Amino acid sequence: MNYRRLYSHPKDKDKGVVYDQTIMLNNYYAGKDYPEKIRLIKFYDVESGKTLVFLTNNFHLKATDIAQLYKHRWKIELFFKWIKQHLKIKSFWGQSENAVKTQVWIAVSVYVLVAIAKKKFMLKQSLCEILQILSISIFEGMPINQLFQQTQLQYFKEQNDNQLTLFDL
Repeated sequence: MNYRRLYSHPKDKDKGVVYDQTIMLNNYYAGKDYPEKIRLIKFYDVESGKTLVFLTNNFHLKATDIAQLYKHRWKIELFFKWIKQHLKIKSFWGQSENAVKTQVWIAVSVYVLVAIAKKKFMLKQSLCEILQILSISIFEGMPINQLFQQTQLQYFKEQNDNQLTLFDL
């Protein structure tokens, strides 16, 4: 990134702020697309051992607050990534704001219900495995605690002996 430093703000190395600067972009197109000042913060996260660099146009918050906001934002991003991968939100059924919110809240509700069931019944399976088993056996009239007490091998495809064996393990 090609930039010039205009000002260095006071840093707090004890809280992880390596530097906090006000910059302007030097590249022709970047400067043309965003001609305003930008705040560049370099932060060392003690928990992860990583050095992170943030660009923001927020000059009102402290550098540590901005780093914490991004840290929490990343947790939220990971949460929604998990929902998309495991609860099968690949596309939205509707395009209105209400349809999207409804679908996301249904996915969140399913996640919370499965997490509560996992804790209440002390299930050893992962949340993904629990969702797979529930999706296969949703119309069985079996209580949930009995469903997960039995060996679940019948839910997985048996190995087909007609398959070519590549490795003898």
